[in-house]
Amino acid sequence: MAEAGETARESGNGPTLREALPGLIGLLVAGFLAVTTELLPVGVLPAIGEAFDVEESVAGLLVSAYAVMVAALAVPLTILTRKLPRKPLLLALMATFAVSNALVAVAPTFEVVVAGRVVGGLTHALFFSVSIGYSARLVDRVWMGRAMAVVGSGISAGLILGVPLMTSLASALGWRVAFATLAVLGLASTVGVSRILPPVGNDVPAREAGTSGGHGRLAAAVSANGLTFLGQFTLYTFISLVLLGSGADERAIGPLLLGLGLCGLAGLWFAGRTLDRNPRFGAVAVLAVTSLAIVAVGVGYPSLAAVVIAAAIWGAAFGAVPSVFQSVAVRTHSTSGEMAGAWVNATSNAGIAGGAALGALLLDRGGVDDLPWAAATITALALVVVLFARQTFSRTP
Repeated sequence: MAEAGETARESGNGPTLREALPGLIGLLVAGFLAVTTELLPVGVLPAIGEAFDVEESVAGLLVSAYAVMVAALAVPLTILTRKLPRKPLLLALMATFAVSNALVAVAPTFEVVVAGRVVGGLTHALFFSVSIGYSARLVDRVWMGRAMAVVGSGISAGLILGVPLMTSLASALGWRVAFATLAVLGLASTVGVSRILPPVGNDVPAREAGTSGGHGRLAAAVSANGLTFLGQFTLYTFISLVLLGSGADERAIGPLLLGLGLCGLAGLWFAGRTLDRNPRFGAVAVLAVTSLAIVAVGVGYPSLAAVVIAAAIWGAAFGAVPSVFQSVAVRTHSTSGEMAGAWVNATSNAGIAGGAALGALLLDRGGVDDLPWAAATITALALVVVLFARQTFSRTP
């Protein structure tokens, strides 16, 4: 049975964005730490490899295998846990992230590091499914887009601030200190979130009157999401090589990536402004600008100024992507918010892993020049899906 808040929400009288803001900020913080946990090894792979005398290619599995694990297990784990109370489950997942980072921090062997990352991957596979469903239940459905944008900013903050800051800490004090710090922050945030996050139900929301074909709409939403992430990471995985090939100094790569990441905040603002009013316009605009900006990267290469300007526009547009597809998937009402989130989570990570693999293949065969064209083509395919799936991306009542 739905909780009182859920019943009110279905009647159109649920909590406003302001009323739900403390809980949404709690989910924002949790997402920030989850993304930082996932991607921190990118910045410390050489140090980990040196510490345990393993090749960097082997150490790289700490990132790629993590994404594959999430892609494969997000849906099954969400199904297995669908009857569990939401708040205790979310808090348990946050605490398990802390355990994962603690294992890596104290690992005496590389095998223990791998074990810690396996724990993190299993946790991540379920975490965002629960978090997406949770945020959708905290507010009345008319505020869902803005709620998703608030929670989605935790993902952007992890990319923009979390990973660079923890990488800098690792450079100064060692990679073990960085993971230990994440573990402590994870435990502290679990306690804090437990106090501000209200409980929600875990029922499947009723389908809107007069709607049908929810599963088909969900399939369209997550297919477009997977294609978008596939195109994004075909190029973004190797963006450092693009910048270096354009003449950027190696010492400038970090600040440049930070600046490009900050541009994503504009996308979050745009998502918050459009997703509750005209989600189809928002999705089309975001993917069209993303595709054109990636094309501009290819046209501008190897001019550093042209590449940086195009990449800034690209980064700004992509900043809206997680919020767009999370919101649209939940609004299909074909299943619970958690299952919709699971499919978004799975296809996002499949795109990340697939994009990295495709980009590496293209890099070996044709060099950096080929990456933007492949990335833009795949992203344009996502745009085609959005254009044809008109009902999927339309505004629900």
